[in-house]
Amino acid sequence: MSSAFAADAFSLEQLLSLSQNSNKGVAAAHAGVDAASAAVTSAGAYPNPQVEMMYGRLRGRQAGVAEGNTPSFSITQRLDYPQQRSLRRSIAERNLDATEAGLQAFYADLAGRVKTGYFGVLRRESELAAAREDLAMMKQVHSRARLRVEVGEAPRYELIRAETELLAAQKSLQSAEYRVDQAKAALRQQVGGALPPKFALAGSLGQIPNVPDLAVMRERLSTANAELVQRRMELERANLAVDYQRSLRLPELAVRASTTREPDNSVSQVGLVLTIPLWDRRKGPVGEAVAQATQARSAYELREFELAQELESAYRQLEITQAQVTALESGIVREAENALQVAQAAYRYGERGILEVIDAQRTLRNARNELIAAQYDQQMAVIQIERLLSMAPGMSTPGVTPGRTSDVTPDVSPAMTPAVTSATTPAMTPTAATLSTESNKD
Repeated sequence: MSSAFAADAFSLEQLLSLSQNSNKGVAAAHAGVDAASAAVTSAGAYPNPQVEMMYGRLRGRQAGVAEGNTPSFSITQRLDYPQQRSLRRSIAERNLDATEAGLQAFYADLAGRVKTGYFGVLRRESELAAAREDLAMMKQVHSRARLRVEVGEAPRYELIRAETELLAAQKSLQSAEYRVDQAKAALRQQVGGALPPKFALAGSLGQIPNVPDLAVMRERLSTANAELVQRRMELERANLAVDYQRSLRLPELAVRASTTREPDNSVSQVGLVLTIPLWDRRKGPVGEAVAQATQARSAYELREFELAQELESAYRQLEITQAQVTALESGIVREAENALQVAQAAYRYGERGILEVIDAQRTLRNARNELIAAQYDQQMAVIQIERLLSMAPGMSTPGVTPGRTSDVTPDVSPAMTPAVTSATTPAMTPTAATLSTESNKD
């Protein structure tokens, strides 16, 4: 891996494309679709004929009876009812549709995991940049405190306190660097081996995510959510299975033709073989299929209700985090910055002690960390909504058509671009945690 390539900054779209091409679970999911497609072919196949060959010898016990070989040949072809074959094929097609919906759900879940890792790295890098800024600021405070102590303008206690805070800032920086490495390792685990060990990310944690209106998403949920589509196809498959089990009550028919050759004559016969459902009327299989259909319907309705509640909860969580980000960006962080500047100026002119500067810096640090956490929670709420709508790059809404066989090869498209925005928030300054990702030059 060249150092130039390792230093490239990956965008979210590039990471999603890499994950779809290198994640080992993708091949397994496609193999499941291929298996379901092959099952459709098997369901429409006609039964094979049964050929029987017998060999014997005729020996006469009385004089004048011809002796010799008596070979016999027979062929039996079971007749397949068109209705039964059609039901078998329909069941297999519903299974294929359910498997394709499961593939869509896998892609949506994979995209969600990659996005979670992506914004997790951006969060940790934002915290790292904030920790570096805190350390640089604390070094300045320590330098001023040492100078004031040396010239006798301040007691030695201020220098001791400044050294303590400096050590704490250094420790926080080391912890932030370790968390960045952890977040990158987690992201690389989701993307796959195509992502180099050393990489940087392009993007900002502070970008404002937009989503459609809640009423619009409620209407789309039943058709867009891949899990619901999968369960609906399983419900249709269960209903078809009931009809299929009932159709098996019909007598089984087969055409049989045989010929037997004797030394002095030959016998040829053609007839029907009929299996009469006298003892087994398939009450058990029919009852089992009916129960499974009822179970599938109940599971579908329950999951539909649960997903609707999850969607509303995620939307409300997004509204809360948007309000938090707006309040922190436009008020709390800026006020904390101003308070720190005032405290630093007062300390510089000897009007305030070092405790006021340290307290103001701690307040700003906490406000920035809260802002970074709120921005991350905002992105997580959007990712949860995208998962509920089964949104994945290059994947269409899983409105499957019965009997459809598709070869899903996703392209890469940008992430969700919707319609309802949060309150307008001003652009953040570097100290307000709009922190660009940096190349890892370790």
